[in-house]
Amino acid sequence: MDTNNNDTFRVAIVTGGSRGIGRATALRLAEGGYAVVVGYSANEAEADKVVAQIEERGGRAVAAGGDVSDGGVVRAMFDTAEQEYGGVDAVVHAAGQMRLAPVAELDLDDLDRTLRVNVRGTFAVAQQAARRLRGPGALVLFSTTVVPLAFPTYGAYSASKGAVEALTPILAKELRGRDVTVNAVAPGPTATDMFLDGKSEEQIAGLAKLPPLERLGTAEDIAAAVAFLVGPDGHWVNGQVLRANGGII
Repeated sequence: MDTNNNDTFRVAIVTGGSRGIGRATALRLAEGGYAVVVGYSANEAEADKVVAQIEERGGRAVAAGGDVSDGGVVRAMFDTAEQEYGGVDAVVHAAGQMRLAPVAELDLDDLDRTLRVNVRGTFAVAQQAARRLRGPGALVLFSTTVVPLAFPTYGAYSASKGAVEALTPILAKELRGRDVTVNAVAPGPTATDMFLDGKSEEQIAGLAKLPPLERLGTAEDIAAAVAFLVGPDGHWVNGQVLRANGGII
């Protein structure tokens, strides 16, 4: 959708927007008329590709980089949205970190990094969203279906995402009267680089058989769920964890 001559377009920030689910979400929201701030951690070139793709389709986008666990970086990302487009209507926090190991073998430095990005980063983004989202607005956080499935080796990752699930309804209630929803999406096995990394073909095939639909999810599947939650059709859904997993649980 062309937003270049539309004074009523909405504005979204998508962290982790340079790849995987974040990238698919940025593209999906841009197609729906959002101007998008494409957040990225280190891969500026990939974020620039997403921006270029949105602009080639007639949309508006800008890249903004940095570590989401740094509160100053997150403030600057919101500043960019306000300076470029006048405000923020939707925030999708797709950035995350995953380190897998049995609890007995887990490097505690890896645990610290996972918690810093997935928990502290979520709070940093949630704080700015709570302060600056316009109504009707939406904040979408990310958990994982691994939380209820309790897969071995996912202890650190699941613990960090369990914190996200605990935060979601609390923040929704704290924003009473603001016309801003807070929800989390919890994908099941999804064919992204982060998910596929280090897995054998046999492991991937086994995970693809878990959902009754008998396939891995795609980044576009998850982006569609996010688009529903940030759009008007999903605005009555608030304080919930949406398990977009093909029916695993």
